Amino acid sequence: MAFEDPAVTVDVIIFTIKDGRLQLLCVQRENEPFKGDPALPGGFIDINESLETAATRILEEKTGVTDVYLEQLYTFGDPDRDPRKRVITVSYFAIVNHDDVTVSGDDADWYPVRDRPDLAFDHDSIVSYANQRLQWKLEYTTAAFSFLPEQFTMSDLQKVYETVFDRSFDKRNFRRKIKKLDLVEDTGTKTENVSHRPATLYRPNKDVGEIVEIL
Repeated sequence: MAFEDPAVTVDVIIFTIKDGRLQLLCVQRENEPFKGDPALPGGFIDINESLETAATRILEEKTGVTDVYLEQLYTFGDPDRDPRKRVITVSYFAIVNHDDVTVSGDDADWYPVRDRPDLAFDHDSIVSYANQRLQWKLEYTTAAFSFLPEQFTMSDLQKVYETVFDRSFDKRNFRRKIKKLDLVEDTGTKTENVSHRPATLYRPNKDVGEIVEIL
């Protein structure tokens, strides 16, 4: 009995915080199906390429970075998800600091996660699941630091959580929790060239493991 071989793709959800909003990188499709619609960066894997290598390649092609938070999300395999043929996609999500990224190609742009247009294929479902996973990761890991530069203020860190969860956190309680968990260390420097009182700059405490209950 002959079996038709399904195709395998990798799609990457690239999260960043830009203009005070959680955003993701999308590309405009140049060909059918869904020509002209925004879609997640992705593509078919090479025959001798591992899934993670493909995800890293796609990430670098579109952002110019590789050494960032990257994690396999889920495998989506609905038989009708691609009108061309049976296509199974393995999704990954990445967290990047916006200042480190150089978006490649005129077809690529950032879209607010909560106000994004309809995406091609089943990419809206993929983004929704990735957004939920992102919130879970920030609850029990130090993944939030991946949104930030090497040095940051406590307010910068709090804004990451408020942006991802789309709600406010009490300033005093938030700072108390972060310091109690020993998640950050004082760099001994403060912000410069600011109109307000200079703020202390912190960096992640590398002695703290990745898994830690924060919220």
